[in-house]
Amino acid sequence: MRLFPRSLFGRLTLLLLAVVALAALASVVLFRVERTSLLNRQLSETKVVQLQAIRAALAAADDPERSEALEELSREYGVTITLETDRPIRGQPPDGPFMRDVAERLRVQLGPETEIRFAPRRELLFVRIIAGDTPYWIGVPVPRSPPADDAPPRGLIWLIVVLALLLTAAFGFARYLARPLRQLTTAVGRVGRGEPGPPLPETGPSEIAAVNRGFNAMAASLRRNEEDRAWLLAGVSHDLRTPLARLRLGIEMTARDDGMREGLVADIEEMDRIIGQFLDFARSADGGAMPIADLNALVAAATERYADKGVTFTAGNVLPLALSPTAISRVVANLIDNALAYGAPPIEVSTSAKDGMACIEIADRGAGIPASDVERLKQPFTRSTASRARADGAAGAGLGLAIVDRIARAHRGAFDLLPREGGGLVARVSLPLTAARLPAA
Repeated sequence: MRLFPRSLFGRLTLLLLAVVALAALASVVLFRVERTSLLNRQLSETKVVQLQAIRAALAAADDPERSEALEELSREYGVTITLETDRPIRGQPPDGPFMRDVAERLRVQLGPETEIRFAPRRELLFVRIIAGDTPYWIGVPVPRSPPADDAPPRGLIWLIVVLALLLTAAFGFARYLARPLRQLTTAVGRVGRGEPGPPLPETGPSEIAAVNRGFNAMAASLRRNEEDRAWLLAGVSHDLRTPLARLRLGIEMTARDDGMREGLVADIEEMDRIIGQFLDFARSADGGAMPIADLNALVAAATERYADKGVTFTAGNVLPLALSPTAISRVVANLIDNALAYGAPPIEVSTSAKDGMACIEIADRGAGIPASDVERLKQPFTRSTASRARADGAAGAGLGLAIVDRIARAHRGAFDLLPREGGGLVARVSLPLTAARLPAA
């Protein structure tokens, strides 16, 4: 389990949660400090007023009336008043921050000659004052610590409510900040698969808007380059076929040497086949709606044309799925042609369904392909090494496998070249069984 999230959204959320938690902790500490200071000040001011009133009353009392005045003041103010001569020392020096602060405030208000003592068991604060010329000890009830009330529970409830609101706002804010990056990630994946998509919004924070603007420009440039490449290949290939047809007709009519005529016709047929691959590669970028079709029927029909060459087909239990019939027929034909040209019999075609994918496999018993060459051979205009050369010695255009790979990706599938058990090669095209109507290849 990772304690530190990897996503930007998770990190933003964690950061905001930490900030909110620290702010809440600081609020609690400040509340407690301010509350203690407020209660301290309130208690000190109340006691100062009482003590000043008692001192004034004692100073005004005559000696004969002093005993009665002491009793009356004690009852009225709820304190104990004794002459210092009766009890020179009362209590002990105050301890703790609260009591020391109270004592200091009383000393400042009542004068420097004031002496403060505290009796912890009785929770009495003894204050030595001088009324007239006579020193007294006045015992004032005072708590050892700030009094408790219902403010902390109410404050805690409000704190929890505010925290919940802040956390909700933090979560929404983090999602808002991370949403443009999620959109950018989705768009990058879509472009990587060769799928068209709407441009990203160029609004929001300036940094995100600049990135989206650059991405939109890059995607538009890629689309233009792809369209130009397709038009160039299609136009050149189409225009080359007409003079080739005239050239073949002229050779068949004028060449007298049968061997030379057959060689020239074979060269022209090879050129026409290469031009056909150019056209197929250019057409593989076309879009359209994909119907639901029977994969087994399409593969069987494409394989039937090669029955005289020993190619066999084994159908698996595959449900109909969304695909482009023309593109899938082109895939099967290209892979069978590749197996016939580069591999060795027997060539076996099969379909199957596993792990949510419908698979088309074309297996041969040729020399196979080195693992280091697999990805390279999926690129346009690349050819196999000498270990897997064409049986007829022709060079080829290097587009067959590139066309298959492009069609597989257009179906949101995959194209793999795998070693076959016992020797040979397995060309596998995997198509998602759950595919909806996707852009066709």
